Amino acid sequence: MIELLREAARARPEQVAVVSRRGEMTYADLLAVAEAAAAQLAARGISRFGILEEDPATVLALLAGASSVGAEGCVYPLAATDEAVDELAARFDHQVVVTSREGITAPKALPADLLVQPSEPVELPDPQSRPIMVFTTGTSGFPRGVRHEWDRLLRATLKIKPSNGHRWLLAYGLNQFGGLQILIHVLAAQSTLVAADSFQPKDGLAAMRRWGVTHASGTPTFWRFLLGELRADGGEVPQISQVTMGGEAVPSALLEQLRRTFPDANVSQIYGATEFGQNVTVKDGLPGLPLSMLDEGGDVVFKIVDDELWVRSRASMLGYYKEESVTTEEWRATGDLVEIVGDRIEFRGRKTDVINVGGVKVHPIPVEDRISQVPGVALARAFGRPNALSGSIVAVEAVLEPGHDPEAVDGAIRRACADLPPAARPRSIRFVETMHTTGNKMSRGVTR
Repeated sequence: MIELLREAARARPEQVAVVSRRGEMTYADLLAVAEAAAAQLAARGISRFGILEEDPATVLALLAGASSVGAEGCVYPLAATDEAVDELAARFDHQVVVTSREGITAPKALPADLLVQPSEPVELPDPQSRPIMVFTTGTSGFPRGVRHEWDRLLRATLKIKPSNGHRWLLAYGLNQFGGLQILIHVLAAQSTLVAADSFQPKDGLAAMRRWGVTHASGTPTFWRFLLGELRADGGEVPQISQVTMGGEAVPSALLEQLRRTFPDANVSQIYGATEFGQNVTVKDGLPGLPLSMLDEGGDVVFKIVDDELWVRSRASMLGYYKEESVTTEEWRATGDLVEIVGDRIEFRGRKTDVINVGGVKVHPIPVEDRISQVPGVALARAFGRPNALSGSIVAVEAVLEPGHDPEAVDGAIRRACADLPPAARPRSIRFVETMHTTGNKMSRGVTR
């Protein structure tokens, strides 16, 4: 990663690398603090550390500096409590957590102290390995530490050319694999990273307008909320040229809404996971993946086993922390259930999200897709609710668009779902003000 930053600073030293409410930082300035971080890490003997910091420029500098000396950095989620940070540091054996937060008891280092050159010259090592660790989202329990090698992660940058005037919105937490991928792309393209005040869609929209964002990548849930904010405030629609979605299944209704809202933008989908280290991009504007993805060849190859998508990736993880290592030749189950429809591989939801209704398996994604096309529905979530007779029933929560009558929309939803198999028809519909999300992803599964 440090080499990408050095090349960008050489080619475009005065180009703004990061902009936020904290100000701007050029590539030349960013490289200077990254080199200082490398020297400080080497001088202090820090080989494994956590990062808990709001400023993306600081995070980027620390990760780049760590890659220079072979230290393993790991970004913590900003929403983590002090107690959770202490547990993460202990569980993953981090020597220090680089943070300004005062409440944690784990060993700490202040970011400001690591971003200045040491008072004495330091001999930097020439590492044989350049690791990085990324947490899983932890939606099904405590997050796991996924260990990667920078050389593998950066394979995809060979296809990225420097761009002019591109400004990428950071809509993922930097602790997420999606956020890391944005950092890598921005460095490789020598473009500008735009950081909003938070990862909430409302703040993302404000950042788009304020700093002239041209490219934006986020989860489908993020885009659903952002479209709702646009409809609610009636303000200027950002003139973006690229809309990218990843992290969840993308319903056809959302694709159509985005095309209507941003008619001059290319709309792409990315499919990836923290474990296999590289995203697959689909640019044809259709839901799911093309069936040709099952063909051999390329860095990422798929197969389907018992309706579940499996993957083999040349950029795959080294392994989970303190668990057996893996190779790039191994197949891994993704946990995503799929169905071949014509020449597409369409997603039906996570294995853990399947609703068992009297022995019939119901996938929530097709139900949500049907409901999302009902006029007046801004956002919908289908999930299982326990039932004494059938085990579970399909329940729905929906966010109304302004000015729509709940009773009328309730009836429209039931009519839209009337031709679904009986087990898949919603038995409970509730209207809510907003949806619970984790990392800007919809929280599904059985609700008790």
